[in-house]
Amino acid sequence: MGTPKALLDFHGETFVTRLTRVLGEHCGSVIVVLGNHADQIRPHVPSHARIAINPAPSRGQLSSLQSGFAELPPEAEGFAFIPVDCPAVAAETVASLARTFEHRDAGTTFIIPRMNGKRGHPVLGVRSVADELLGLSPTDEARAVVHRHVPNTQYVEVTDAGIFADIDTPEAYRRLLQEPRA
Repeated sequence: MGTPKALLDFHGETFVTRLTRVLGEHCGSVIVVLGNHADQIRPHVPSHARIAINPAPSRGQLSSLQSGFAELPPEAEGFAFIPVDCPAVAAETVASLARTFEHRDAGTTFIIPRMNGKRGHPVLGVRSVADELLGLSPTDEARAVVHRHVPNTQYVEVTDAGIFADIDTPEAYRRLLQEPRA
């Protein structure tokens, strides 16, 4: 991409700044996990966010999740996670997910946005699931935990294609920049 994805611009904000802002409006604490290019990205992380360092980013997304979950405040009832290359989720979607989390059914472990039957990001979960994910070995996959909890997952129907935006190529980034502001 020519630069760390976290520093790509989306409507005047870096990906990391936008996601921190949108999540921070509804989360008590925002933790940004840094790995590769941490020194370049750190100055762009808003001051209200906590920073966690993934010491082994080459191990993949699970190692980043675990680095972030290790920093969850003790009082946190749950979490929301979204990869930095998914910057287009609408603020209203996050608000809707947060409201659903606050009024979730008993036994619900995950709150996941869905549009046209397809799941997206961010994913919200209860604290016990964060602890379960923290206990995974480096060869495990987070999706196994998510699949195990499908019966206890609440889906929130949204009309936000931003839940699917995954910027992995220059072409995907060009398409994202053509989208209206969320």
